[in-house]
Amino acid sequence: MPADRTNKVSCHNYRCEIEVTLEVIGGKWKSLIIWTLGLHDVIRFNEFKTLIPEISQKMLTQQLRDLEKNKLVSRKIYNQVPPMV
Repeated sequence: MPADRTNKVSCHNYRCEIEVTLEVIGGKWKSLIIWTLGLHDVIRFNEFKTLIPEISQKMLTQQLRDLEKNKLVSRKIYNQVPPMV
């Protein structure tokens, strides 16, 4: 007789580490942004736009904010006029 399988895993109540990781770094642009940072270490916003010309300014801003929120990138604001990030 088969074993009782009352402890079934459901998509609604279970989140594995791989799923969370894919949510954080998944998508078309985040992996490319992280890879570019790995090559250049420190990159300013406009340098990103030059290195990844296909990404729009709005999408780059959104993706960088998501990565910053998840503590994968850090942002440094320089004390200059006009402001430089």
